[in-house]
Amino acid sequence: MSSPRFRAHRQKSRSTNTDEENTTIEKRAARERAAQERAARRGADEGQAVEEHVGDGAESRAEERLACPECAGDLKSEGAETVCTDCGLVVEADEIDRGPEWRAFDSAERDSKSRVGAPTTNMMHDKGLSTNIGWQDRDGYGKALSTRQRRQMQRLRTWNERFRTRDSKERNLKQALGEIDRMASALGLPETVRETASVIYRRALGENLLPGRSIEGVATASLYAAARQAGNPRSLDEFTAVSRVDKMELTRTYRYVIRELKLEVQPADPESYVSRFVSRLELSEEVDRLARDLLSTAKEEGITSGKSPVGLAASAVYAAALLSNQKVTQSQVSAVADISEVTIRNRYKELLEASDQLTG
Repeated sequence: MSSPRFRAHRQKSRSTNTDEENTTIEKRAARERAAQERAARRGADEGQAVEEHVGDGAESRAEERLACPECAGDLKSEGAETVCTDCGLVVEADEIDRGPEWRAFDSAERDSKSRVGAPTTNMMHDKGLSTNIGWQDRDGYGKALSTRQRRQMQRLRTWNERFRTRDSKERNLKQALGEIDRMASALGLPETVRETASVIYRRALGENLLPGRSIEGVATASLYAAARQAGNPRSLDEFTAVSRVDKMELTRTYRYVIRELKLEVQPADPESYVSRFVSRLELSEEVDRLARDLLSTAKEEGITSGKSPVGLAASAVYAAALLSNQKVTQSQVSAVADISEVTIRNRYKELLEASDQLTG
């Protein structure tokens, strides 16, 4: 049996060995962690260097693509090829052509080959996003449909129209926009004016301005305001001639719409009527120029305030025709401008007097 002193010495040596082993393990783990950190830092530095190299390479390649490798000229993409505009070198070929696969040489051929729809527009109650069924009663090959197929297509058209206007608001909008398009066509107003009028009517409908007023009245007022905003105005008499409402209702509804919608409508410029009157009377360009000069002089003298722009424009055209020795009567100008001959006689004398005062 071992003595107590020997057992104590052996236990002490065991604990010493254990401490030494633990210290060795900790040192080894610390060295491994340090090595891993050094390797991670080295990898990060190498990755950044690679990224910088790749970025420099991409920039250099982009610069190469912007300039011709032969003459350093400008490059232009034409379909599936990139060509130098100076020397004609084809730098790249077989690129992805994102255009149509067909060619067209005029607008009619382009429209017939195009397979996409028209852009959205405010001039239609559904903004042009619905489908229309044609009325021709022919199939895709141009052959006439049978009697049973025609009846079926008519039923489909009926249901299609019902689905396009699902509620009273859409029916209201459809009727009003059709009225705006009809009046704009009769007055010769451009498409931009029709688009603006459609937006104004949509705003009036959205803000619940129609109760107590007719659809035709608000539609006419919207078109009148749009023409004034676009600088392409027409007189109230011209609107009354093509509208289904009288002049009093038109003016009352127009004031109400521009007040509630807070529309900024400038007073009509008499010069905006001159070209139309000159064209209808078949007068020369000299009359147009002289009439505009007379109106500019009248504005400087301040005699146009409170007077009808249509009357001023018609009187300026008549006075300019007299100054340029071109034959035109007051009755002819009155018929074109839809104003009385008395107004023309009074206004054209004022215009000539203002012109004489400025030149004298």
